[in-house]
Amino acid sequence: MHTLQIIKGGKELSEAEKALILLHGRGASAEDILSLAAHLQLTGFALLAPQATNHTWYPYSFMAPVHENEPWLSSAIDIVQQTTAAAEKAGITKDNIYYLGFSQGACLTLEFIARNATQYGGAVAFTGGLIGDRINPHRYKGDFKQTPVFIGTSDPDFHVPVERVYATANILKQMNADVTEKVYANMGHTINSDEISLANKLVFNRQR
Repeated sequence: MHTLQIIKGGKELSEAEKALILLHGRGASAEDILSLAAHLQLTGFALLAPQATNHTWYPYSFMAPVHENEPWLSSAIDIVQQTTAAAEKAGITKDNIYYLGFSQGACLTLEFIARNATQYGGAVAFTGGLIGDRINPHRYKGDFKQTPVFIGTSDPDFHVPVERVYATANILKQMNADVTEKVYANMGHTINSDEISLANKLVFNRQR
């Protein structure tokens, strides 16, 4: 399935205090999502952006039945796990590991952290939700211990129904995440400057 190929930026892992794992959208690249880092407050961060095979993490809509996106989805989740393990091997603890994704990468971000909930540094999902034709709470376990999570989206969005965003936020809140969701009227399938500002304020530059 997917082969681990990580494009890096920021500080060297061996010198970094924190790590940010960035997950690109369908049809995009690791380099594309890395370019977003220039707009984020990431002093002291190592940046790790894995590349999906054929620029797609899984073949169908994130709202399709989970089995239809297999085995690509499980392989994608494993790539995120391997990228996380690379940061941990360099001595960065989970509470200093952050996640960010856009669109398909946002869905993968949320699915990964919900399946492996613990106290992370934080997570940002630009237009995404938990994966599947319906949310199965039994798939998700752990305690986020107030990990800050920001989810931004448009209403409407052609790919991501706002109802799934709200349902996702509720699941994460039940798992003790500190979730902020922000819905923008008719924004389109993109990232706006307010989302960037909120990601910096609520997640990357949050005072502990």
